[in-house]
Amino acid sequence: MVTRKFRPCSWIAGTRAFYFGKLKGEIIMTAQNQTKVGPFRYDIVGSFLRTPALKAALAKQRSGELSASEFLQVRQAEIKKLVAAEVEHGLADVTDGEFSRSWWHLDFLWGLNGVEHYDYQKSYKFKGAKTRTDNAELNGRVAYNPDHPFFAAFKYLKSVTPAGIVPKQTIPSPTMLFRDNRSDNWPKFYQQRTDYLHDLAQAYHLTIQHFYDLGARYVQIDDTTWAFLISKLNETKDSPAEQKKYVTLAQEAVSVINEMLTGLPADLTVTTHICRGNFRSTFLFAGGYQAVAKYLAQLNYDGFFLEYDNERSGDFAPLKTIFNNRLEKRIILGLITSKAGKLEDPAEISERLHEASKFVPLANLGLSTQCGFASTEEGNLLTEEQEWAKIELVKKIAQQVWHN
Repeated sequence: MVTRKFRPCSWIAGTRAFYFGKLKGEIIMTAQNQTKVGPFRYDIVGSFLRTPALKAALAKQRSGELSASEFLQVRQAEIKKLVAAEVEHGLADVTDGEFSRSWWHLDFLWGLNGVEHYDYQKSYKFKGAKTRTDNAELNGRVAYNPDHPFFAAFKYLKSVTPAGIVPKQTIPSPTMLFRDNRSDNWPKFYQQRTDYLHDLAQAYHLTIQHFYDLGARYVQIDDTTWAFLISKLNETKDSPAEQKKYVTLAQEAVSVINEMLTGLPADLTVTTHICRGNFRSTFLFAGGYQAVAKYLAQLNYDGFFLEYDNERSGDFAPLKTIFNNRLEKRIILGLITSKAGKLEDPAEISERLHEASKFVPLANLGLSTQCGFASTEEGNLLTEEQEWAKIELVKKIAQQVWHN
């Protein structure tokens, strides 16, 4: 197997390895002559509003009116319809809308060996909304689960994805398990924290490798940790002891993520979406990227989806540091909000893309919504019609800016 190194690869315009392919976007050639796909000029973060049929079936399953197998039939039928709609709207990559989970992150974490569900008994601190109180914590040494339920979900997604379209798998970052109180009890299972972090990185590495073995070529790692760190690093500027704690967490995040990525196949694209929280059209964190830019510059992802839909995201200046002159990377700017149905002005978004190109070459940029439309089963406060209008807007602007 040709394995993934932290390698130079060429896909930007003007280099010998860049060309447009059949995937309505770029096919990328690495230095090892392995093809890579995505991130695309117009791309998706992953989650879509749960359909009325899916919501109704979920309620019936929870009340005992539908068996697990009957619910699965409904869910798969709705995923098949969603994939068809994504393709109809001209997307080069498709997801299952995260219809196969309730939370964007917790369902995945619960599927790892050594992790269990518990009742947090508190709502997450979204601005103006209360969440359910589910959470995750360690109940042993964390490890890869070969029977993780997300594998079956991906196999179904791939089975209903048409030829020439890329099935994209989204999962939460490993940082989501060692941040906050989710693994405060790690000393119960490990003598050294470095051993815990190593196990976590390896569990993720093996999980991503298994997605690849099932046919995945595009995996997105969703992460609110960097937005959390932006907030904390800004808050603790005048407290060296507190500042050191969050600097250490940032350094650990870089280490775990890069260990997770080391040795993956060279033709696998792995990107990250840096999220500021997304529940019922509310958010968790605010602040520009400058506080964490130097850490993002060290991450060996193939691309970065960055939220930039309003003033809470700050200006474009940190993009220069994040990009770090890595011409093999692409930064997807989330300039279109997924939190409200009103459509942005295409001319203003185009202007912002060109403004960002002062810090990152336009050839290395792309466009998406700032987040998904339903990071939890509740979904954001807009209609399905507005959701698809947002997707069409992203596509229209990208085609005008990049002429493809």
